[in-house]
Amino acid sequence: MKDKLKIIPIGGFGEIGKNMLLIQYSDTMLAIDAGIMFPDGDMLGIDFVIPDISYLLANKDKLKALILTHGHEDHIGALQYILKDLNVPIYGTPLTLGMVEKKLEEFRLRANLKKINYGESIIIGPFIVEPFRQTHSIPDTIGLAITTPVGLIVISGDFKFDQTPIDGNKPDFDKLVELSKRGVLALFCDSTNVEQPGMTPSESLVKNTFESIFSSTKSRIFLVTFASNFHRIQQAINMAFKFGRKVAVAGKSLVSNIEVARKLGYLDISENIMINIKDVNSLPPEKVLVLTTGSQGEPYSALSLLTNHSYKQLFLQSGDTVILSTKPIPGNETMVYKMVDQLFRKGVDVIYGKEAGVHVSGHAAQEEIKMLINLLKPKYLIPYHGEYRHLVLLKKLGMELGIPNENIIILENGMILEFEGEKAFLNGKIELSNVYVDGLSIGEVGNIVLRERKRLAEDGVLVVGVLIDSNTGLILDGPEVISKGFIFVKESEELLENAKKKIRDVFKKKINNTDKETLVKETLEKFFNEELKRKPVIIPLVWEI
Repeated sequence: MKDKLKIIPIGGFGEIGKNMLLIQYSDTMLAIDAGIMFPDGDMLGIDFVIPDISYLLANKDKLKALILTHGHEDHIGALQYILKDLNVPIYGTPLTLGMVEKKLEEFRLRANLKKINYGESIIIGPFIVEPFRQTHSIPDTIGLAITTPVGLIVISGDFKFDQTPIDGNKPDFDKLVELSKRGVLALFCDSTNVEQPGMTPSESLVKNTFESIFSSTKSRIFLVTFASNFHRIQQAINMAFKFGRKVAVAGKSLVSNIEVARKLGYLDISENIMINIKDVNSLPPEKVLVLTTGSQGEPYSALSLLTNHSYKQLFLQSGDTVILSTKPIPGNETMVYKMVDQLFRKGVDVIYGKEAGVHVSGHAAQEEIKMLINLLKPKYLIPYHGEYRHLVLLKKLGMELGIPNENIIILENGMILEFEGEKAFLNGKIELSNVYVDGLSIGEVGNIVLRERKRLAEDGVLVVGVLIDSNTGLILDGPEVISKGFIFVKESEELLENAKKKIRDVFKKKINNTDKETLVKETLEKFFNEELKRKPVIIPLVWEI
């Protein structure tokens, strides 16, 4: 009996971020990407969410390779966290590996990095992996054609069909036609921008907007973009050169990425145009461009520090121009617009939003998705890289193109898709949890802790101390109550007196071996719920002497 091909999404299906996909046949498993996800608003104190690799760890002898499609954080950002437990060769294009190497250096990690190039094939067990060029908002982005024992699987990667890319490297349409002729069993297709009609504009269109801004602006310009958007960075530097501005860089990740991209030849920057950030104040305003991070309103990003006068050498001031050359990642909108408000309050001229023409997406809109599907003519279509609505909308798009309903499969993280021969079917699910990164803590903060943090944020905390006689069980001192974020003690004396009375009543009874702290906690929880309909976190401290 032949083995079945298993495909299991670990992250990125039904969500934006923490992308990871497993492909397994017999005793060989490949992992595609290992990214982070920004936390939701209710994930208090969490820095990032990373994929749950427990299934990989349980099958680490089968995992033969980790293949990276490009260098964005939602595809490579989890590497430094998972490589401590997984020793596996990592394949990627030169720029992607350059960024990975820099990241691993920072965390004092080493890995077996293997360079892959367009037009080459990699044989890993029963799989033949062929990378092909895609255009995206970062150079060196690839899709993957994987020949398996049951058929050809194509993973689109993040893509759009940019006909006039900044670096001149167009999508490899010839390869897509060739793959179609071989017969595509299944296409995993980027669904991020499926809600957008038409075609996603070319990155080169931003050039015209930049030229208009740079030619007419006499103030200092602060350009805010993702640290890995090298096409955007290159265009800004070209405009600075054209209009006689010097360029400074603020933001650790941006400084690091520019260093890597220059070294590998992905950024063309004249040496005499770059200046140190501390020299900005010595130049006339019309001679300055500052590239900075902080497009998502992160509180400790370079832009936030510049806005709040917390950056050592420089700060934003009235009359400056800030170009937000990005759009908010889903879930970050509130933080971003709070930051925009703050900039306006400072008298800064802020250029942002879709109509400003300072940003274009790196993901395919409807017509490009249709084009990819029509070029490849897959038997099965699997939407990926999107929230659940994106997956459903891509399914509808596929059905419009004539793919049968039963051949378009919506997967969510953990679901097991199997291929036996050329027939696909779902066969169970593996258990997955969100793994939270909180400072140096990885996976130690779980849902229970997050629920408690939420309660602390919403209802505060109450600490109750009682000293009792170990022989009689009677109260010797207390109860003392300390409230933080729950009630204002001076205005709630009667309420607190009644709460203390409830505790005294508890210790008037013979309670012997009962957990006294639990008893205090439950008594107060019931009391405050009845009186205020609120549930503070209650910390009981019972001492016996």
